[in-house]
Amino acid sequence: MGIFNMFKKKPIAEPKPLFYDIVCPYCFSKFAPDDVVFRAAHSRDDDEDYALQEDEVLNRYRERFGLDSVYDMEAILRPGDIPVERHIYSDHVLVGLNDRYGVVTRHRLCPKCHNELPVTSGKVPSNIISIIGASQVGKSVYMTSLIHTLQHSTADHFNAACMPLNAEISRKFRTMYEEPLFERGDLLASTQKEKMQEPFIFQFVFKDESKPPLTLVFFDVAGEGMVDEDYLGLHGQHIKNSAGILFMVDPLQIRSIRDKIRIQMGDEPGEWVSQYDEPRDVVLTLFGDFIAYEDKGKTDIPTAVVLTKSDMLHSLKDEEGEYIKSNSNVFHNMVHRKALNLTEFENIDGEIRRFIEKVDRPFKGTMDVYFSNTAYFAVSALGSNPVNQKMQSVVSPIRVDEPFIWLMYKLNYIEGREDA
Repeated sequence: MGIFNMFKKKPIAEPKPLFYDIVCPYCFSKFAPDDVVFRAAHSRDDDEDYALQEDEVLNRYRERFGLDSVYDMEAILRPGDIPVERHIYSDHVLVGLNDRYGVVTRHRLCPKCHNELPVTSGKVPSNIISIIGASQVGKSVYMTSLIHTLQHSTADHFNAACMPLNAEISRKFRTMYEEPLFERGDLLASTQKEKMQEPFIFQFVFKDESKPPLTLVFFDVAGEGMVDEDYLGLHGQHIKNSAGILFMVDPLQIRSIRDKIRIQMGDEPGEWVSQYDEPRDVVLTLFGDFIAYEDKGKTDIPTAVVLTKSDMLHSLKDEEGEYIKSNSNVFHNMVHRKALNLTEFENIDGEIRRFIEKVDRPFKGTMDVYFSNTAYFAVSALGSNPVNQKMQSVVSPIRVDEPFIWLMYKLNYIEGREDA
């Protein structure tokens, strides 16, 4: 080290803000911590303001997702209606109210949908990860495989735990997604456009208390909606307010290799061609929905382009590597521990970038124009190809957590390290 380097000032870290804007993990609205409302911790028959009542705002949200209405809820309390000296703060964030009867409530709600907020909201960044992609790319299957992997292995590798936000989400995920796929080998039905899926919310909580938890919100927008501007308008907010995006691309969406894959798998080309929207269509719809309004017409949200069903690429591999080399790392699982292995990541990113550029240059060019912070991955949520919607062998995910680990790296939750 030169003598002058010894006296160089270390870069000064930006001061931590007193509080963070909250992004609701249910409706994806963004607001300041002081804008929250509260649900009273008790009810009274002798006071109309505190009587049990219908929460119309919450029921409108529930109706949107086909959920039953709930009645006889405790009253909504607004901070502006209660004297400031009765406001309760923690780390500069409004977390509770002492109501007119001296009863304290800490049930903070989103002002837009009246769902209860995570206890860390406002104290740490609200980081939302969105899964997007056209129809039939396997978003539901990937979400299931990813969360299963995060819970059973990845979290342990990063000294963390991955947990559902509440018992209801835990039950739904286990009975509707995890058990059918991992215990019975049944493929999940496609999300229907008219059936909006309520968000699945998990928290990736580090055992190191100096690291804030990372809230994972998997909002599986029906694929058809990703190229329907009216439909996307209902959900574009969750993408715009995301901290990271997992952009799913199915090899069968790519016209130049679709025939090769299908014929190698024993299928005849034909009616399946019209079932797939091309990846660029999804990007163009996103552009019209929110990217066009960003600075310079680009978004800097870290975006992992995830090539799904990588096991299908076996039919394209050869020694020369016209598409994929026979010895490609794509076909082998990789375990990242304590940090993102940058050597392994750069190899996969480079290989899949070159592959996408070769087989779908218009899509790659569109991504380059509209997204300033991208990386490319290949995953197999199942490990092998199902037959008649049924797995013929044990589900063995390949590299499913790698895009998520890269997003953790980009959001400064973990470090990146080169191979020694």
